[in-house]
Amino acid sequence: MAEHTAARPRGRPPRADREQVVHTALRLLGEVGLDALTMRRLADALGVQAGTLYGYFPTKRALLTAMAEAMMSGCQDAGENAATPREQVLALARGLRTALLAHRDGARVYAGTHAVGPNTLGFSDTLIGALRQAGVDAAAAVQTALLIVHFTTGHVLEEQAATGADPELLTEIDDLHQAIAQGEYPQLAETHKELTGTDFTQLYERGLQLLTSDVP
Repeated sequence: MAEHTAARPRGRPPRADREQVVHTALRLLGEVGLDALTMRRLADALGVQAGTLYGYFPTKRALLTAMAEAMMSGCQDAGENAATPREQVLALARGLRTALLAHRDGARVYAGTHAVGPNTLGFSDTLIGALRQAGVDAAAAVQTALLIVHFTTGHVLEEQAATGADPELLTEIDDLHQAIAQGEYPQLAETHKELTGTDFTQLYERGLQLLTSDVP
């Protein structure tokens, strides 16, 4: 009589929920950077088929939008203890910068996304509300809020690029100094150290003060 061999249970492949996908994507972002963050690599990290991810996020852009929303967690609370509406505006802007800096390529992920989750919308609503409380009219408050977000995103984009591990960066800076020294650029020659300085917080604060100079 032939020995009976039990069939191996096939089972279903592991599944991943939306929150787990975003959490893992942010972890991978820190490990490999945005350029190397592919849907296939993310699927491998989760132990699922790539098709599973497309059930949650039909495109990589949709995934980036969800990642941006996750990065904004808690940002709207940045100025809750501010003494004045103006101080709340400044604290919210700084909170956005901190949130983007907390993730490798954070500004690149955030730029161009239009998340409709509570983190992003809550931050925007709180920022506009603080500007309105400071006496700025509705239209100007929206414009100022957009300028703050765009300035912060662009500043962090440059900040993260300048502090990255690109070995060509130091060479490019040296080339810049040499070009200034060899050419007829008196203003650049006098200020070349500031031009390639790395005190990004001081530079950000100056820009932020200029942007909000008309906020009481």
